[in-house]
Amino acid sequence: MAASSLPVKIMLGAFILFVGWLWYYLFFRQFIYNFTTAYPTLKKMRSVNEDLISPNARKYTGVSVFASLAVCIVIAAVVIFLCRKHYYYIIAFFAGALISFATSIKSLNPRNRAMFESFCSAYYRFVQDDELRTAMYNKKISQMKVRLHEMNISDSFIPDFKD
Repeated sequence: MAASSLPVKIMLGAFILFVGWLWYYLFFRQFIYNFTTAYPTLKKMRSVNEDLISPNARKYTGVSVFASLAVCIVIAAVVIFLCRKHYYYIIAFFAGALISFATSIKSLNPRNRAMFESFCSAYYRFVQDDELRTAMYNKKISQMKVRLHEMNISDSFIPDFKD
């Protein structure tokens, strides 16, 4: 069977579509997460109390933005370079990314429990208070609220989830 046969092109196109889906889900979604969840939540936390979370959290997010964008660009460039003679593979790659984006668009905000818990998992280490840090690490939102009230700090940065 020749490498240029139609079934091989279809299977390779499907594989590249999956690679595009995976590229978005693993890397580009992280880039978007930083702007839709991490930065806004950090800003809300710092507006509630300047000392609630370390300024290093913002630097951590900046590094994450840079790293995820760099990986996204490198992978996209490699795919475009390797598939430059076959534009349909490039289209398949970005179609896979677009499909992945379409399936995750509603969840890319801090009002989504999974995204907020992801924020807590990544940023607990920057919280100054031990009890609040432990509650964030364990993703115990009710304990986070209780501790913030004990500290006389507003819990307005914690979204209300419908359990």
